[in-house]
Amino acid sequence: MSVTPPTFLDVNGTRIAVRHSAGSAPGIVWLGGYKSDMLGTKAQTLSDWAASEGRGFLRHDYSGHGESGGDFADGTISKWLSQSLAVFRHFARGRQILVGSSMGAWIALRMVQELRKSGDANVVGLVLLAPAPDFTAELVEPALTEAQKHDLAEKGFFAEPSDYSSEPYIYTRALIEDGRRNLVMTGPIDTHCPVHILQGLADPDVPSSHALKLVGLLPADDVTLSLIPDSDHRLSRPQDLDMLLRVVGDMAGRSN
Repeated sequence: MSVTPPTFLDVNGTRIAVRHSAGSAPGIVWLGGYKSDMLGTKAQTLSDWAASEGRGFLRHDYSGHGESGGDFADGTISKWLSQSLAVFRHFARGRQILVGSSMGAWIALRMVQELRKSGDANVVGLVLLAPAPDFTAELVEPALTEAQKHDLAEKGFFAEPSDYSSEPYIYTRALIEDGRRNLVMTGPIDTHCPVHILQGLADPDVPSSHALKLVGLLPADDVTLSLIPDSDHRLSRPQDLDMLLRVVGDMAGRSN
């Protein structure tokens, strides 16, 4: 199907590609993963669903991703968070549900923290897919090889093959150091809204133990964890997408 061209928002001199459809509240805000773009299967499926429901839908590409400007290697959690907040504040109106995939779940949790600081209470739900908050400190750093540590020290980055792209994943020293300044799993996380987590038990990238640790830090009466026995990190099979739509639809219904 054809996809409308993006609009662009200048955020600190970088052109951030955005697609926004107005509609009823609560609207849906998509936050993609590391090296993902806003035209992926999950984002497009949600966009089509939101259109059929008449709900608002907002998505963007971080700098160095998809149709946005900037160099991927210059990206950090702080920079991508700042861009996500700028897009949210510029386009989102009224109550919103944040749907964060992998790194996007980290961005979503940090967005809630920053929005609450400024008195914005419009986030009424979080749906987190294969959530990878604090992945630089919790998942990347503990697994560094001596060669990777050497590359970080000498070159400022290391590369490793990706199962999802022909290009390798690049992890920079700046990303890892900045990640330490954005940690959310250091104590209780008060989201002030319901949270539903979807986690595949066959995920080779973000283990289910990470999702369980996150659940332990969230308000127990407002969090739901759905474990999917045979699904991987993508959560993009037809049955996974059906579950995603049911979860988002249910949360939107509760928030009407």
